[in-house]
Amino acid sequence: MRRISRREFVRGIGVGLCSLGSAALLARFPWGRWIENLAGVEPYASASESALPPPHVRQALYYAGIEESLDCSLCHGEIEPSQVLYCHTSHTGNYVKCQLCPKGCIISEGHRGDCRVRENRGGQLYTMVYGNPCAVHIDPIEKKPFYHFLPTSRAFSLATAGCNLHCLYCQNHTISQHPPEETENVDLPPEKVVELALANSCPVIAYTYSEPTVFYEYMLATARLGRAQGIKSVVITAGYMNPEPLRELCQAVDGIKVDLKGFNEEFYEKVCFATLEPVLEAMKIIQEEGVHLEIVNLVVPTLNDDEGELREMARWVVKELGPHVPTHFSRFYPQYKLQNLPPTPVESLERARAIAMEEGIHYAYVGNVPGHPGDNTYCYNCGRTIIARMGFAVVDYHIVDGKCEYCGTPIPGVWGEVNLGG
Repeated sequence: MRRISRREFVRGIGVGLCSLGSAALLARFPWGRWIENLAGVEPYASASESALPPPHVRQALYYAGIEESLDCSLCHGEIEPSQVLYCHTSHTGNYVKCQLCPKGCIISEGHRGDCRVRENRGGQLYTMVYGNPCAVHIDPIEKKPFYHFLPTSRAFSLATAGCNLHCLYCQNHTISQHPPEETENVDLPPEKVVELALANSCPVIAYTYSEPTVFYEYMLATARLGRAQGIKSVVITAGYMNPEPLRELCQAVDGIKVDLKGFNEEFYEKVCFATLEPVLEAMKIIQEEGVHLEIVNLVVPTLNDDEGELREMARWVVKELGPHVPTHFSRFYPQYKLQNLPPTPVESLERARAIAMEEGIHYAYVGNVPGHPGDNTYCYNCGRTIIARMGFAVVDYHIVDGKCEYCGTPIPGVWGEVNLGG
């Protein structure tokens, strides 16, 4: 399906051609291959060669039918009265409004939402990615990054195609910006995920790589089954999810890492095709629900590295979430549609970390710079190094029963047995 650009969309309204064709209608917005060879994981032909197996099409959660006539403002905001004549003149039939994320896609029959994976069939919304991930791998938990959640653990990690954001620097765009018909997938229902996690000695299942929000039903079912078998679940997300589904998810998972892209609306809208406020609300909900939370801010030169904004972000975290939330400032490398920018200077990351600590964040980190001292965990009370890291490896560890081994100060997080030899 072809997606029109924002410029084409606006121009189409101006000349009276306001029709999105096969694309979804959005409430606020215009418009790989990576398989780990694990025992028991069998790839099947991509949908370009054969239809997606029926088990991967499941009725979605969180949507509502639209029975009344469509209001142009639902899709395009306020428009000139003269343009109404050219908008939705032929839009009849079954429509649904997806309520999973703040974009609130209004989807006509036979078409999909902005995420490319949720389809209207006969007035009911279906997920097209239930149990058919396109990325399956075993990672160290530190790669996510989770620094205060079961250090040294092996995380059985998976993702499906699709995303409800379109970040210009996405490092996994070959899967996140494509529908499942364009990725190489494996048949891996929730029961099989849990079975493989146990077989591969993974105490954690991680929903990661693309955006877990878009495979919500698959993630929720897997997390519930995993918990019954003693396996924890962590979510690596942009946090762009509506409150009700997020609260339900929080009842099934143990940790959530939120990518806080920046701290101004313009950056979110122009670079990520999303908005900031729902992400801030999501993090507050995660805290309220008692789920372990970590934050990552990818510092992009010239776009979200303003020191005033970084300070404002740190103040917000301390005020709304508390000083104990681990906050990572990670290095940007040129990717996807932002290859004209340089990697983030290490000095910028160090300054971001310093600002965070000045504003009261107890555990601030420099990320994507292996061997940097800011990658280690220091006891907030005594200042001693309690976790030393080299890349994704933990090389020294001094937390006992969730407390600093040196001074006994409780360290916030989820702790367990650590194997420095693994």
